[in-house]
Order: sequence, then structure tokens, then C-alpha cells
Amino acid sequence: MNKRFIAVLVFAFIVASGASLLLYRLMSNRQQTAKAAQATARIVTATRNLEIGTLIKEADVKLGDWSGPMPVGSTNKTQDIIGRGVVSPVYESEPILETRLAPKGAGGGLAAMIPTGMRAVAIRVNEVVGVAGFVVPGMRVDVLISGSPPNGRAAELGSLTKTLLQNIEVLSAGQDFKKDAEGKPVQVQVVNLLVTPEQAEMLSLASSQTTLQLVLRNPLDRQVAKTPGAALAHLFTGQKLAMTDGQAPAEPIHPHPRPVRPVQMESRPVLRQEPPPQPFVMEIIQGNRRAETKFTSAAEEKKQ
Repeated sequence: MNKRFIAVLVFAFIVASGASLLLYRLMSNRQQTAKAAQATARIVTATRNLEIGTLIKEADVKLGDWSGPMPVGSTNKTQDIIGRGVVSPVYESEPILETRLAPKGAGGGLAAMIPTGMRAVAIRVNEVVGVAGFVVPGMRVDVLISGSPPNGRAAELGSLTKTLLQNIEVLSAGQDFKKDAEGKPVQVQVVNLLVTPEQAEMLSLASSQTTLQLVLRNPLDRQVAKTPGAALAHLFTGQKLAMTDGQAPAEPIHPHPRPVRPVQMESRPVLRQEPPPQPFVMEIIQGNRRAETKFTSAAEEKKQ
């Protein structure tokens, strides 16, 4: 075999081996650099599923490894988490964020779920008022009141029904303040509504002086409708009450107005007057004399 060919083959083998070794070392260094870049942090995570209203204890949390940047609102101090209430569900091994917890000192249970500046008002309900049990935590409702107005219009209009509050969140149903994602009906005697202090005063007065009715609405529908209310007297006439902003009352409602037919005048036959018949004239010529004789018809003779 040619010695020159063998020398070239050995040289190529040495170069290929050196290139492979260099590439292997470069890849190893790159992986180590990537691992070093992924810094591992220690953050507080949940050891079990934490439901709404749970008061966090020491056994409910632990320090766990977290790769990458720490989530916003997380912490690595368990003493900042223990003793606080849960306002949003936290799942096992999930970082416990500040937004999922009630403020420090607020405790757990229903009170911890009430935002600052809001109030929880209890409303007594039954199967009808509670919309057949579908008023469960997390739902949105409207509050209707029915009764006699104090301004003396009861004698004229009878009982009135008006939408008092709209888009009110149901905080709890009975003793259950956990949001039911399936919306199953729950028969309860009392529901708690999340309202402002002014709305709480209105509900307290309305519950003692009028009859309340809850109306279930779509949680995604946040629009506030303007309604004039309904009066007992107008249920039979189709009219509406005047709007509270001073607008004039609406005209009577006609769901299906009848088309107005044009009045047709009674047609009478028009008598056509025919011209009187002309008499038949005969001219008689005798010599130098000329005479005319008229002959009338039998109909004309009868008229005469």
C-alpha cells in the first residue's frame, strides 16, 4: 500500500478526532452555562389544596425550589404566610401569591373575603326569592322590591315593583362561601350579598318595609339597565311609569298595532240625463206654399 496514502489517512483521522473532542467540550460547557443561568430560588408553596376561607397553618406551606425568576407576589418567608386567610383557591405545590391571601390580621372565613370598603348583607330567601336555589356563591343578581309607595300614589297605581340594585355579587349561600363552578342549585335560607355601605342601608330598609326578589343574571353581563318600574294599575292598560330622571311617561304599549283601513265612501249610481227626443218634422210643399208637420213619439205623448 502506498505510504503516502496511509499518511494522509492517519492525518485525517487525527484531525477528525480533535474536532470531535473540541465540539464535545464546547457542548458540555454550554450546558453547564445554561444550568448556571437557571438560578434556583426558594419560595413558599402549598403542601395541599387550600380552599377559600382557609386559615393557613404551618403544616400547609413549605419552601420549595423554583427555577427562573420568582413570580410576582411570591415570598420566601413562611412567617409572612402563616395565619392569613385564603381568598382565592391555591393548589398543591403552587406558589402562594399575595393576591390569593387576605390582608394580615383579617383572619379566615367569610370576613376575609370582603374587600376593603365593602360590606356583606344577609338576605332571607326562600325557594322563589332564591331563584330555585341557583343563587350560589360567585353569581350575580339584581334586587327587586315590591310594595306601596309612601307618596300617596298607591290609591292610583296600586303596588309598585322597582329594580333597587343591579349586578350584585353573591358572597355566600347559607354557610357555604365556596364558589361553585358548576352552578348547582342549593336550597338555603339566607344569602350574603357584597355591597357598598350605602347599598347596605338601602337593603336593610327594603327588607323590613317591602318584599324582596332576587333576579339571576349572567356573570359576564355588567350592564346596568334603566327601567321605570312596574305598577299594578298599568299591567292592565299597557302603560309605563315615568322614568326617575324626569322623562315623560311612555305612551300605551300596543304590541301588535292593527293597520288602519281607509274609509271607503258609499258609492251611489249617478243618473245620466239623456237629451229629450227630437220630434220628427215633415216638410210639405204644395205649389208655392211650404208647410211643416211635427210628429212626436208615444213616450213623449205620455209625458204630456
